[in-house]
Amino acid sequence: MNPFSWSYRAQFFTGFLVCAGLLGFALYVEHGMLMLPCPLCILQRIAFVVMGLFFLLGAVVGPRPAWARVFATALVMLGSSAGAGIAAWHVRMQHLPADEVPSCGGMELSYMLESFPLQQVVSKVFTGSGDCAKVDWAFAGLSMPVWTLLFFIALGIGAGWAGLRRRG
Repeated sequence: MNPFSWSYRAQFFTGFLVCAGLLGFALYVEHGMLMLPCPLCILQRIAFVVMGLFFLLGAVVGPRPAWARVFATALVMLGSSAGAGIAAWHVRMQHLPADEVPSCGGMELSYMLESFPLQQVVSKVFTGSGDCAKVDWAFAGLSMPVWTLLFFIALGIGAGWAGLRRRG
């Protein structure tokens, strides 16, 4: 069964299920494997939540009216692009030479949001810390941020295919 021939609703519902599965795995890693997420990981989770919600919206509303299909597709692709950018930045941090890795700040995202203005929080998150550069988990030789980057790209392409292709 070719997923590229599935209906718009089926493709968008599958996108929602993939996002939900990825978030479930992230929660398992956090609570089951006791690996606390760094701020960049949390931002990637938020991007998956946004994508999942708009995948679900597209699946519920369906392909008609056309503006709703394009709207849901554009928002999924926007979430995908933002998530891919964050994941790419995370991968970049993991590949920095040891002497260029920022020192560990030790602050969680929730604490930073309570203590600093949003602009300063964004700056601190993307400056990163030694925690963001550590590779604690890998599968098939690829770290978790590499896998999330691949999923962001694949889900973005899938949303574009499902939402913007001409249907007979």
